[in-house]
Amino acid sequence: MKIEEVQSTSRMQRIAAHTHVKGLGLNAQGVAAQSAAGLVGQEAAREAAGIAVELIRSKKMAGRALLLTGAPGTGKTALSLAVSHELGSRVPFCPMVGSEVYSSEVKKTEVLMENFRRAIGLRIKEMKEVYEGEVTELTPEEAENPLGGYGKTITHVVVGLKTTKGTKHLKLDPSIYESLQREKVNVGDVIYVEANSGAVKRVGRSDAYATEFDLEAEEYVPLPKGDVHKKKEIVQDVTLNDLDVANARPQGGQDIMSLMNQMGKPKKTEITEKLRQEINRVVSKYLEQGIAELVPGVLFIDEVHMLDLECFAYLNRALESNLAPIVVLATNRGMCEIHGTDFRSPHGIPVDLLDRCMIIRTQPYSLEEVAQILAIRAQVEGISLGDDALPALAEIGGRTSLRYTCQLLTPASILSLVNGREKLTAEDVREASQIFLDAKASAALLLENGDRYIT
Repeated sequence: MKIEEVQSTSRMQRIAAHTHVKGLGLNAQGVAAQSAAGLVGQEAAREAAGIAVELIRSKKMAGRALLLTGAPGTGKTALSLAVSHELGSRVPFCPMVGSEVYSSEVKKTEVLMENFRRAIGLRIKEMKEVYEGEVTELTPEEAENPLGGYGKTITHVVVGLKTTKGTKHLKLDPSIYESLQREKVNVGDVIYVEANSGAVKRVGRSDAYATEFDLEAEEYVPLPKGDVHKKKEIVQDVTLNDLDVANARPQGGQDIMSLMNQMGKPKKTEITEKLRQEINRVVSKYLEQGIAELVPGVLFIDEVHMLDLECFAYLNRALESNLAPIVVLATNRGMCEIHGTDFRSPHGIPVDLLDRCMIIRTQPYSLEEVAQILAIRAQVEGISLGDDALPALAEIGGRTSLRYTCQLLTPASILSLVNGREKLTAEDVREASQIFLDAKASAALLLENGDRYIT
């Protein structure tokens, strides 16, 4: 009997700044553990965010905004991502930065409106007659072209579908074969075909093939249960912006002139207020009939102090509308001028918008908490720490910043490998900190040698 090792089929995830954050780390009573779900400390802020999550889930948060304030590097973005994880993947989460609104092509309010509508989900439920199963056969049947010539045309396609109850062979229209090609369907994939419209949806690869070597690990799904031909509730998750874009795109003919005209037009189509109102009317009708369910998501605006008075006035109005997501704002500013004006205001935000905000404050981390966060980051990045490495990293983190120390981990680990060590040591950390300067050290050098630089 031959036993072979196979490559893991789990999807590789690129390690980013907040990969380690998996949630808020609260228990059933809503109390934050000192270190849980990738977050360390900030217990009061995490518990406040947990209450906000419950308000969002119970749909009682409309028209309100959360404001995360605190010094740079105190975990405001991590907290917003933790809120996103707690809400789950089905609730839309739309992150943006305040400076994104400034464009020479699109109005500031249009950019905000697009992001607002990206953060509002619509869950459409329909009972449809479908053919579902694992593809066992995919054979296109060809015939001579009736118009003459040497080419052949596809008259129909034979598809074999298998479920736990049995197998069926379907003779499908050639237009469905085009849909199968578009979805990149192969033998071994699990698909469903709508009986009325002929729409094809590829669900994933059958888990019977989960042991095969694949460079791009796919999502594996179990063999469908029941009969091949069945009635099934199809749930589609879309956002209001998806509906806007789909209806704003010009629908030309199939002739060559129409195609050329569409290619010549700019890709970005302006979405008018009239079109949005029409879509809102249709959505309201769906909601009344019970066909669809509204899923208010989260719009996260980082560096909110970059917005100007016009944007803040728009946010005030947008928060009062019926279709409004939950808005989470974040800033690291104290008393400063509102962008583009001479007016000073807390966090650079007008007072009338601040009145609508529930403010959560993040505190600076202690040395012990910095050490805990660095240990978590080292584990995520697959770096083995020696006994003296963590105290050395924590000391540098207390003197400089948490962000700088997190960025120092990977260069220090490379130096450790170059020096022939399996574990990271304090010597490697110090060597890396001498090669790569932190912001404070760089500023001190500028003060000492200011005459050598162009000012």
